[in-house]
Amino acid sequence: MYRTSPPGQLSFENFYLPFGGKLSSDNRWVKLAKLIPWETVEAAYAEQFSATMGAPAKSFRVALGTLIIKEKLGTSDEETVEQIRENPYLQYFLGFSEYRDEAPFDPSMLVHFRKRLSFELVGQVNEAIVKKMLGVSEDAPAPQTSTSSESTAPDSAHDDDEPPALNQGQLILDATCAPADIRYPTDLSLLNEAREKSEAIIDALYLQVRDQLKTKPRTYRKQARKAYLSISKTRRPSRKLSRKGIRQQLNYLGRNLRHIDTLIAAGASLAQLSRRQYRMLLVITEVVRQQRAMYQTKTQRIDDRIVSITQPHVRPIVRGKAGVPVEFGAKLSVSCIHGCVFLDHLSWDNFNESTDLQDQVEAYRSRFGCYPESVHVDQIYRTRANRSWCKVRGIRLSGPPLGRPIQDPSVQDELKKQARQDEKVRVSIEGKFGQAKRRFSLARVMAKLADTAQSAIAITFLVLNLERWLRLLLSLLFWLYTLGLQVLHGLLERDEPSHLSIGTSTPFESNSYPAFSELAIPLPISA
Repeated sequence: MYRTSPPGQLSFENFYLPFGGKLSSDNRWVKLAKLIPWETVEAAYAEQFSATMGAPAKSFRVALGTLIIKEKLGTSDEETVEQIRENPYLQYFLGFSEYRDEAPFDPSMLVHFRKRLSFELVGQVNEAIVKKMLGVSEDAPAPQTSTSSESTAPDSAHDDDEPPALNQGQLILDATCAPADIRYPTDLSLLNEAREKSEAIIDALYLQVRDQLKTKPRTYRKQARKAYLSISKTRRPSRKLSRKGIRQQLNYLGRNLRHIDTLIAAGASLAQLSRRQYRMLLVITEVVRQQRAMYQTKTQRIDDRIVSITQPHVRPIVRGKAGVPVEFGAKLSVSCIHGCVFLDHLSWDNFNESTDLQDQVEAYRSRFGCYPESVHVDQIYRTRANRSWCKVRGIRLSGPPLGRPIQDPSVQDELKKQARQDEKVRVSIEGKFGQAKRRFSLARVMAKLADTAQSAIAITFLVLNLERWLRLLLSLLFWLYTLGLQVLHGLLERDEPSHLSIGTSTPFESNSYPAFSELAIPLPISA
């Protein structure tokens, strides 16, 4: 059951503290609470619950706020709950009306929060935050989606009486990988882990039929372990030695799977296994099939290759980076607009990011009502199809043009200057990736399930945008404070009475902060 939270933001002056005093309006959590449009997707969140049955679920603000706190502080689930219990500002951020020196919920609830806040739901919140940050009206009608017949004539989507919107702004696109929390996989270690898991399943099934079977099936686990260690402890095993170890582990695993079939025929039931064990058995069966196929064909590649027994959704992502040629996790396509980031595409399978360019440009148009003036990308995006698609819509794609280089020295100098300028613009998205991986948790996603990992990755990009907005607000406050001191100093030097009122209030104690357009900050688009 879900109970809709009361409308409006909680006033920090009315937040009750049993030990006296009141909250400060300058605290970062008080400011962040005013930046987030909590009510934007609460209706979509509430649709997951029954209106009449079940215990009351935690509100959308509590669920989203807790995940933001965890990501911003970089703590574990248990430590996050302890921080909330000890800090009245965090309890205000979650929408509580008073401070309570007790844990608001069990740390295991964070797993349910990540399941309920899906990748799409967090994306809606992130988009609402960015539009509020850039001063884009939510009520502005979005342009019609182009059909296949309109792909070569973008102006056909507009009415004859309404001129098409001019291209405005810069769009930066790039892709990265969010590595999962798994050890570096090798075929030998993967088969050894699968063998150990299969032995535990045999033990569980044998307990069901030990009265019918006189002896327990022999698994030779000590010999298998010894054979694995003899190769894994070798500093640089040869290819021949590695194939020998893989063949041995495959034989042990094949025997274990046959033992499982024998136990089932004797009366053991897979239904009595735990969900984790049953899921593990399915994964082990697929791992054996894949490894046997690669061993027989002497190849190192197979479709949908499993690299982790506990996280079978993780795939190897070949990146070709120096030092890390292959990463194991989710691949992301990200767009950056005036320092704000959007997570447009997330997939556990490897894909060519150049195929996302057209969809990302159309997403820019649906958000802001016009195409970008220029799209800044690296070389993999500059395909002939993308170049011609952008040219039809009047979009300049960064990078040198195709064909033979122009011999005119003045034109060459102009192209080089433009290329350097484009690269300076494009490199900002690399800084966003660095911030997400060094400051936040994108470098090592700790969530184990596929859907919870997707939610954790989406929360990271949402917190990136909140950090940028909060940093700009703090910079504006410092600028106003410095300007006030300069004005006061000038008045004192001229011996004129000052009409400045110095109090405890700040310009941003209201429930809504000004957008970029109100702060006289240049926008990439017209607000």
